[in-house]
Amino acid sequence: MTVNDVTAIAEQAIYTIIKCSAPMLLVSLCVGLIVSIFQTVTSIQEQTLTFVPKVLAIFLALIIMGHWVMNNMVEFMIELWTNFNLYLK
Repeated sequence: MTVNDVTAIAEQAIYTIIKCSAPMLLVSLCVGLIVSIFQTVTSIQEQTLTFVPKVLAIFLALIIMGHWVMNNMVEFMIELWTNFNLYLK
């Protein structure tokens, strides 16, 4: 296994991580922005007000996007395991 192989696997793994986490991060960002605007308008500075909606929104996004995320991770693992004999050389 060469350095180029390790670099390619690491690059593919990082790309998969980013691709799988992006929907939840975007949902969290949007909900945080909406709650922040609400807090600014109403002058409410409660810290738990930002936490609870974000957790609920991320949970809902995981329910909706979970199948897609799992398929991406399974595809990556299948590709790793099918090429396993190439890595041992």
